[in-house]
Amino acid sequence: MARIIETGQRPAPATDIDVVTIDIIENALRNARYEMDAVLFRTAMSPGIREQHDEFPLIADPQGRMVVGQFGSFIGGFLDNYHGTIEEGDVFLTSDPYSCDGAVSHANDWLVLLPVFREGAVIGWSAMFGHMTDVGGKVPGSLPTDATSIFEEGVIIPPMKLYKGGELQSEALALVLNQVRMKEWNRSDLNAIVAACRTAAKRLDELCGRFGTDVYLAVLDALLDRNLRAMRQLIQTTISEDKLTFTDYIDDDGRGNGPYRIHCTMWREGEKVILDFEGTDPQADGSINFYLNENMFKMFFGIYMIMVFDPQILWNDGFYPLVDVRIPEGSLLKPRYPAALSCRTHGLGRIFDILGGLLGQRQPDFLCAAGFSSSPHLMYSGYDQDDEWFQLYQIGFGGIPGRPFGDGPDGHSLWPSFTNVPNEFLESYFPLVIETYETVADSGGPGFFRGGNGVDVGYRFLEPGQISIHDDRWFTYPWGVNGGVPGARSTKYLLRTDGTREVLPSKCDNVEVAAGDVLHYVTWGGGGWGDPFTRDPDLVAKEVLRGLVTVEGARRYGVVLTDDGAVDADATTALRAELLAARGEAGVFDFGPDIDTLRATCQEETGLPAPIAPVFARS
Repeated sequence: MARIIETGQRPAPATDIDVVTIDIIENALRNARYEMDAVLFRTAMSPGIREQHDEFPLIADPQGRMVVGQFGSFIGGFLDNYHGTIEEGDVFLTSDPYSCDGAVSHANDWLVLLPVFREGAVIGWSAMFGHMTDVGGKVPGSLPTDATSIFEEGVIIPPMKLYKGGELQSEALALVLNQVRMKEWNRSDLNAIVAACRTAAKRLDELCGRFGTDVYLAVLDALLDRNLRAMRQLIQTTISEDKLTFTDYIDDDGRGNGPYRIHCTMWREGEKVILDFEGTDPQADGSINFYLNENMFKMFFGIYMIMVFDPQILWNDGFYPLVDVRIPEGSLLKPRYPAALSCRTHGLGRIFDILGGLLGQRQPDFLCAAGFSSSPHLMYSGYDQDDEWFQLYQIGFGGIPGRPFGDGPDGHSLWPSFTNVPNEFLESYFPLVIETYETVADSGGPGFFRGGNGVDVGYRFLEPGQISIHDDRWFTYPWGVNGGVPGARSTKYLLRTDGTREVLPSKCDNVEVAAGDVLHYVTWGGGGWGDPFTRDPDLVAKEVLRGLVTVEGARRYGVVLTDDGAVDADATTALRAELLAARGEAGVFDFGPDIDTLRATCQEETGLPAPIAPVFARS
C-alpha cells in the first residue's frame, strides 16, 4: 500500500455549498479534462494518440476516486499495489497490468499518475494513459497474436517514479526507451501525457485558490454523492432481483482455437447490482486475455446505464459502492501472471456487447444490438527507399449497432472521442495510398433501426514490409434484437500484384507485403434493432440511392423498388406479408446460425478454416 507523505493539512470540507458553486466547479473540471486532451493532441507525435486520440484522462479526489474522466478510475489499483512513498513533485509511470490490478490492461498503455498537492497536502490526482505505437517485443507494434506470456509483448514498466520530487529520473527513462522501436515517438507521447496531467493540476490549484480548498473538496464530495443518488434510482428501477444471463464469444485466439465464451449473470440485491462472470472460459494460451479491472467494469456499466437512461448524469466513481463485480481467477477476464495480454482489445470490445445484451432484457425496448465487438488494428512497418524505418499503428471502425433511438452510425468508433486517422495524413507520412474508403452496402443488419455498415479500406503499399492484423467478428455474427437481423461479419484479404487473392485471418502477424499489394480491410456491420418489415419504405429507398443498401438488400426489409428507384407500394405490401408469414414471431435476440452450423460452413463462407474448440470447451 502506498504511503502519502503530506507536509501540510487539508482543511475540513465545507458543509453548505450552494448549487451555483457546484455547477461552476463541475464545469471547470469538465473543461480541465478536455484541456488535458487538447494539450496532448498538440504535442504528441504518434498518429494513434495525436490523430486517433487513443488516450484516456481523468481527474480524481484525494482518495483517487474519479470525478471527471473518460474510461474509469485506475488510481485505486495503483495505490493498492504501490509500496513506496508519494511526495510532492512525484510523477508516476507504469504499464504493468499485473502491478495495478488491470488498471491498464496491456503493456502498450503507458499510465501517468500525478498527485496534486496544495500547501503540502494532497487535494486530488490527475492521470492519463495513452497507447504507445510500440513497446518492443517480438513484433512491430508489440501486439503478437501468438504470444503465450507477457514477456513476449515488450517492455513492462512497474510502478515507478518518472519524476521524484520534481526531478526527472532520466536514467530510468533511458532504460525504458532503449527497449522500444520508436524511441522519439514514445518520448514525445510520454512528455505530452505528463504535460496534460500538469495542466490539470494547475487548474485544480486555481480552483482552490478561487473558492478555497475546503469548498473545492466539498464540491467533489457533492458531485460523487449526486452520481451515487442518481445511479441508485436507476438501478432500483431498471435492474431486477431475478437473475439475467448473457453469453457472447471472442471468435478465436489467433492460434486456431475458439470461440472463447464470456458469460455474465446480473441481478439486484437490495440497492446493489451484482455482475458475476462465473461461467466465462478459462484464460487462453494466446494473447486475447483481458485483465478486467473491477472498477473499470463498474465504469463501463455506469456509462451504459447513463447513456441509455439519463445522459445528463456526470460520469464519476460515486456509484461504485452500488456495484459488485465478480470475476473468477484464472478466467479469460482475470488471467494469472504471466499470461499474455497484448490482444485484449477483442475482449474489451465484446464486454460492451455483453452489457447491451444484459441491461435491456427486462425492458427490450432499451436493448442495443451487437456491434461494439472489437477494435480493429492494422500495423504496417518496414524500411522505405531512404532506408528509414516506418511503423504505422492504426485503429479501424466497424458498424455501430442499431439502438432504441436510431440507426447505428456507419464505420464509426465505439470509443468516446476517437476519430479516424485522416487519409491525407497516412499518405503523407507512410508509404501507402488509400485506394478505397467506403461503407459496405447491406453489411448493417436490417431492422426498424438499421445497424451501421462496416467499411472497406483499401491500402496500396508502396514499399515492401510486414503487416499485422487484429480483428474479430469474422466467425460469429453481430446479433440483432427485437426482430433486427445480425450484421455482416468482417473479412480481410490481399490482392497481390500477380493477381492472386489471399484471404487473411483476422489475427495474424509477420505477413509479408510487396510494393503494389492492396489490403482490403473490411470490418463488420452492426446488428439491427426492431422489425425490419416496419421500417419506412421511403427511407429504405433513400438508402439505396445513397449506396448504403442495395436493391436486393432492400428486399430484406420487404421493400420492392421500381426501375427508377421508387417504392412499389403494392409489391412491397405483398412481399412483407410473405416474409412475415415465413418468419413468424420474431425473438428478442437473433444470433444467426449456431456455432456448430458456423463450423460446418466456415471454410465455404469465409475462406478460412473454423477455429478448433479449446481443450476446456464445454459440451
